[in-house]
Amino acid sequence: MPEGDTVWHTAAVLRARLVGRTLTRCDVRVPRYATVDLTGQAVDEVLSRGKHLFIRVGRASIHSHLKMDGSWRVADRPVRVDHRARIVLEAGAVRAVGVDLGVLEILERDRDGDAVAHLGPDLLGEDWDPGLAAANLAAEPDRALAEALLDQRVLAGIGNVYCNELCFVSGHLPSAPVSAVSDPHRLVSRARDMLWLNRFRWNRCTTGDTRTGRQLWVYGRAGQSCRRCGTPIGYDSAGDRVTYWCPSCQR
Repeated sequence: MPEGDTVWHTAAVLRARLVGRTLTRCDVRVPRYATVDLTGQAVDEVLSRGKHLFIRVGRASIHSHLKMDGSWRVADRPVRVDHRARIVLEAGAVRAVGVDLGVLEILERDRDGDAVAHLGPDLLGEDWDPGLAAANLAAEPDRALAEALLDQRVLAGIGNVYCNELCFVSGHLPSAPVSAVSDPHRLVSRARDMLWLNRFRWNRCTTGDTRTGRQLWVYGRAGQSCRRCGTPIGYDSAGDRVTYWCPSCQR
């Protein structure tokens, strides 16, 4: 499930393979932008902002959001292109394919920041500000903790996985009010640490044990024993939001 660390890692891969190269193919498969062709222009920058990714080419900026199932696939050899592809970029032998992207749009480069102006401090960005993030989190004390952590206007980069893991390590139920968190600064700093330590991994780890099946505390472990106390992990879902918790360790 793509979250801020996945998008940061994706941007790093695209940056290493595309920046400084001239596009030899640009095939946008979104009707609104189907006539856009950036062939012949050089890729200048690739950057991430929370869960958003920008590829800056000439005077344009390719803005994408992976949502639940999207990905960018990059390789020297041809990458498979099927009906799920939303954009295909080639620079010589390098091909990058945006697959199942939740958002894909071509923006004016000097205005692309407008698309992410609403976001809170980026957990993996140079502008990370734990004080502001903590203040944003505490601004609505009666709000459910999970809801606040998932609000990208509070801080940018947390998705379902990190939300559930953060609630567990803080000892609070996802439904607990924000006011139950005695030290918001510590919580947002812990969130930063989690994403920072996982920014070069595709398979994230929050327990410190990178062995298969042991990387996470509660996420995806419904009915299994809590790693701390042995109590079966609880589970609930509402739309595309899912919650996992330990009924004993979290209050």
